Amino acid sequence: MIRDAVAGLRLADLADVLVVTVLLYWVINLIRGTRAVQMVIGLGFVGLLYGAAQYFDLFTLSWILTQVIASVLLLVVVLFQNEIRRGLTQVGRGRIFGRDGGRTELAIDEIVRAASTLSTRRVGMLVILERTVGLSEHVETGTPLDARVSRELLEAIFQPSSPLHDGAVITATGRIVAAGCFLPLTTNPATSRTVGTRHRAALGITEESDALAVVVSEEDGQISLVSGGRMERDMDAALLRRRLLEAVRS
Repeated sequence: MIRDAVAGLRLADLADVLVVTVLLYWVINLIRGTRAVQMVIGLGFVGLLYGAAQYFDLFTLSWILTQVIASVLLLVVVLFQNEIRRGLTQVGRGRIFGRDGGRTELAIDEIVRAASTLSTRRVGMLVILERTVGLSEHVETGTPLDARVSRELLEAIFQPSSPLHDGAVITATGRIVAAGCFLPLTTNPATSRTVGTRHRAALGITEESDALAVVVSEEDGQISLVSGGRMERDMDAALLRRRLLEAVRS
């Protein structure tokens, strides 16, 4: 029986399985570490509940869940709008950093140097590196700039006496686009309550885009890198630079 099944397997069947596997892997990577995971679990529970209602002939519950499932496409669009937007903007697009790698790597060096200096002084910092997903709506909330990324400029922006120090700096293709920007805060219920506003903003912007965020805590001076809604904390300058370069080259 197995031999007959293998003999009847077409090349199109293999391609079909491969495409579905790649799509599932892409979706899992897209939602991993974000609030979408909890939503998927919730939808899975609704599906199991519907199956149990059908099996045990629970008429009222079956009718209610049928109405819910009938609107599941709309529910998915509403619940996963950030993840869908982030995923669709990446389809068929090239790497922005790949077209300007030299300038971006120089900018990374300057960001790392600024983070290291501000960390020793326990001065807070939040720098966002735009990638393929545009951040223009967030740029508009800050003060427009068009300046080369430099350690000195970043240190000046984030000094407590600076009027722009509370917001985020957004960079694109190796240049500072705007400073003092306001970002969406994460709404992920799994986020620790001890995490400050800068870290919540870093998580929020990376949950809805493919941007990278470098955060320096003013409480303990720890340097963190946030990507895809996931945070890597307590980094030194060498590790931060390596992780940033790996991310922009991937």
